[in-house]
Amino acid sequence: MSTRFLLFSTIAHCIICAAFAFEPSPLQDFCVADYTSSARVNGLACKSPSSVGAADFSFSGLHIPGNTSNPNGSRVTPATVAQLPGLNTLGISMVRIDYAPWGINPPHTHPRATEILTVIEGSLQVGFVTSNPENRIIMKTLQKGDVFVFPIGLIHFQRNVGTKNAVVIAALSSQNPGVITSANAVFGSKPDISSDILTKAFQIEPSLVHNLQAKF
Repeated sequence: MSTRFLLFSTIAHCIICAAFAFEPSPLQDFCVADYTSSARVNGLACKSPSSVGAADFSFSGLHIPGNTSNPNGSRVTPATVAQLPGLNTLGISMVRIDYAPWGINPPHTHPRATEILTVIEGSLQVGFVTSNPENRIIMKTLQKGDVFVFPIGLIHFQRNVGTKNAVVIAALSSQNPGVITSANAVFGSKPDISSDILTKAFQIEPSLVHNLQAKF
């Protein structure tokens, strides 16, 4: 009986550890990022608490509209640990996204974060795609005040379906969520993914692969 209890206890402990291993809770009040440190840690090294001030926990800029004059017609303004050092070890960040009419935030994924988005202005079509083999798209058109969640790691997108600019604020469950834009990763890798691999994967002509790679 004691052996079985020990086994179950060990398994439970492993499950709990796995659940918290992604971005563990901080072991002190805060660990403000020290951008000047060369220490290699999972995250960023901490500044001395005695040198920490209010500026380390504040960021100004999410009230400023992003410049959407680009091929996608959107702009992401981040407030991650790279802009806000006080986020270090806290497992959270946020962004503002601006969209021109019919602008898109192209299919992408956040490898380290779930995202929850709320529409501040405009109408937005949003969706994500489930993993293989189903690859089912889950999609909805949102209005001002609506909220939508994109599960961690899944490819998702947004498109402004209104005639005016749209704005969202999104929170992410990582201080450094990362972003992998699908088209950039596949056709814009450095060096290029071999064209014969992409030709077979997408069932398209090699000339089209080369054209796409040239765009990214």
